[in-house]
Order: sequence, then structure tokens, then C-alpha cells
Amino acid sequence: MSSALLRLRECSQRFSSTERGVAERILSDPQLVVDLSIHELAQKTFSSPSTIVRMCSHTGFSGYKEFRRAVTYELARREQTRRNEQKDIQRSDSLEQIIDKITYANILSLEETRDLMDVSILRAGAEVLRRARVIYLFGLGASLCAAKDAYLKFLRLNKLCVINEDWHSQLVQSCNATDQDAALVFSYSGVTTEVIECMRNLKKNGTPIIAITRCVSSPVSDLADYRLYTAANESLFRSGAMSSRMSQLNVVDILFTTLANADYERSLSQLSRTHIEKNEKANR
Repeated sequence: MSSALLRLRECSQRFSSTERGVAERILSDPQLVVDLSIHELAQKTFSSPSTIVRMCSHTGFSGYKEFRRAVTYELARREQTRRNEQKDIQRSDSLEQIIDKITYANILSLEETRDLMDVSILRAGAEVLRRARVIYLFGLGASLCAAKDAYLKFLRLNKLCVINEDWHSQLVQSCNATDQDAALVFSYSGVTTEVIECMRNLKKNGTPIIAITRCVSSPVSDLADYRLYTAANESLFRSGAMSSRMSQLNVVDILFTTLANADYERSLSQLSRTHIEKNEKANR
């Protein structure tokens, strides 16, 4: 189930001016949906019940009741996450407590990333990669780890990929990309200056851009043609980029499997052909 508030924000550019006004009020204070009936919300937003129903319909819901239920669930999940974030790593924590807290944060990140997954965007993104002459990969720091994982997976499917650890080399590859290629960009923050500069080159060249980034409005999200959102609970030693990395790797696995499944028999043959046998006896 995708995020109701995310869908509302993503669709708001297609709304009428009145619907957009209601959407902006809801996004600034989602609790209004939980607390108010459709008539009360219409009065609060200087609109009408029919406007709210149309807005819900344009967002993919059958009506206000379904939209309200989805928002209520989402806010409850956020509150649970907020309470869990208070359980940060303490100096006095035992190893057992550290194991539990890190594991829980990663599980929570994966579950929230699943909820943010838009199947239509996933399918379209996989098709872009399938048709691409070359897949160019971009990312720095912890995001580069996820980009490298994608590189190894797509290589198994005999997809021509280019990845460079050095940012200057990534900048050059962004200049060389064409509209026959595809770019897969990793940036949890969505504001990494070097990555944004590469994306601007890609846009000039007409290269389709798939971004794996967190679910917030950001330059990376705005520049991307296809957005696969990740969630992360980075309250635990935030600079370590732990659960965000797990979320990115999970999206890579999903994207890779979607791509492989689109040409199932060939993918199985290719994976079998590129499997490297381990000679265990020789290592004894």
C-alpha cells in the first residue's frame, strides 16, 4: 500500500486550483483528515464536499472515507516510528539491546519502503532499464555501496553498466550519456550537490533518470523522471547510514528481480551461465 500523503503530493500538480488548496492544507496538517468529517473539512478549507471527493478520486481513492482511513493508518505508523526513534542507542545498552534496536530499525525501514513502492513506477523504471543501451550508475558515500550492488546484479543479466567511484568520473559519464541510455541515481538525502550536478547534465542529454531516494521533496526527486522512494530510521547513529542503505539495497533487489522477470527464460539462462562455481574441495 503506497503512502496516501505521498500520492496526494505527487498528484497535486494535476489538481484544479481549489483541489490543490485543499491538498496543501492537508499536507501541512494531515491530522485534519483524522479529526474532521468531509463537511467539516470542506468548511475548514473553504471548499465543498464534492471538491474533496474529486481530490480523493484523482489521488486514486474511491472516496473520502477510504482516503481518511489510509491517512489515519499512515499517521499511526508515523507516531509509532516517532516513539521508536526515542529508543536510541545508549552508552549503557547491552549487546543484546544493540542487536534488537539495530535489527528493529532495519525491519521498520524495509516495511516503510515497501509501503512507499509505486508498482506502476517500478514497472516503468524496469522497462527503461531493459531498453537502455547503457545503464549509468551514480551515487556517493553509502549510496555508492547500493550503486555497486546494482552494477553487479545487472551485469549478471548481461546489461552494459558503467560505474565510477570518483565523482569527476561520474560527472564525465553524465556528459557522455544519451537518450538511448538510462541513469540510476542513488541519494538518500536528495540534496547531494555532486549528484545533482550529474543529473542536470543527464537532463540536458535527454537521458531517462531513475532515482532511488527518500520520500521528501528534494532536488534529486524533482530532477528524476522515475522515483523509487525509500524510508529509513536513521536515528541510531545517524551518520552511519545504516537503515537507509538497507532500504536502497532492498529497492535494488526489487528492481533487479522485476527486470529479470520481464524476460524470465532468458534471465534464468543468463544467471546460470554467469554463475561462478565454488570449488570447495580445492580450498580444503
